[in-house]
Amino acid sequence: MVFDAVAESGGFTAAADRLGVAKAKVSVQVARLEAQLDTALFVRTTRKVGLTDAGRRLHEECKPLLQGIQEAIDRAGREEGVLTGTLRIATSVDHAVQALAPAVAEFAALHPALQIDLRTGDRVVDLVEEGIDLAIRLGWLRDSSLRAVKLGEFDQVAVTSPAYLKRAGRPKQPEDLAAHNWIALMLLPTPFTWKFTKRGETRTVQVKSRLRVDSPGALRTMLRQGAGVSVLDAYSTREDLESGKLVRLFPDWALPRGGIHAVFPPGRHMPPRVRQFVDFYRTRLT
Repeated sequence: MVFDAVAESGGFTAAADRLGVAKAKVSVQVARLEAQLDTALFVRTTRKVGLTDAGRRLHEECKPLLQGIQEAIDRAGREEGVLTGTLRIATSVDHAVQALAPAVAEFAALHPALQIDLRTGDRVVDLVEEGIDLAIRLGWLRDSSLRAVKLGEFDQVAVTSPAYLKRAGRPKQPEDLAAHNWIALMLLPTPFTWKFTKRGETRTVQVKSRLRVDSPGALRTMLRQGAGVSVLDAYSTREDLESGKLVRLFPDWALPRGGIHAVFPPGRHMPPRVRQFVDFYRTRLT
């Protein structure tokens, strides 16, 4: 299991996190296995750990056996009706605060034998390298090698603050945005191109930005401060729109809807704890 964890995650630290043990223990067990086989299984660099040819052959031969063992453990857990082990979930800070964290807390209460590690951040993490079982991602997926299930959708809205409108004037039509201070969210695949639709009519708007951010939370704060105009998901802006801190632009025009996806590492067995959480979370989004 230790050998497989290092091979799958590409590092001793990630493997230790996945197994819930100290990194030193992983290193010692790998070293013992290499000594018993009298061959190097991994090539170690300062940035990554990769399999040698011998290690790759061993991993390919052992993988069906390890998967069989894991499936047997999972079956035993299902028979007992108990979820065990560790479930590692990654998502953005905003989505964790607004929706995922409460669901995780509820799921943890339903399964007291299960450990859950919720990791938040606005960068897109490498699921394999960091030992993540499941990522909840919003928007449009770029990596086609990942397995993904769509859980739901969300609306996008163009917003700004009353202070900005007072200073710069209100844009009348979507194409007017080209002349306004746009704040670009660089996490998006096309942060400078937007399509607005109304009753079958579509207008494509190209914007330029002096301000660029990589965090939806930071973008929302800058918008509240009157720094410019941008697009956010309707869910995260609801309270600001109701309180008047932000103002929606072009309410008659619709932007493309974004997706909420459950994303899994490629080619890996999906434990019941992952499958059950995805099913559970889907019900919370409907």
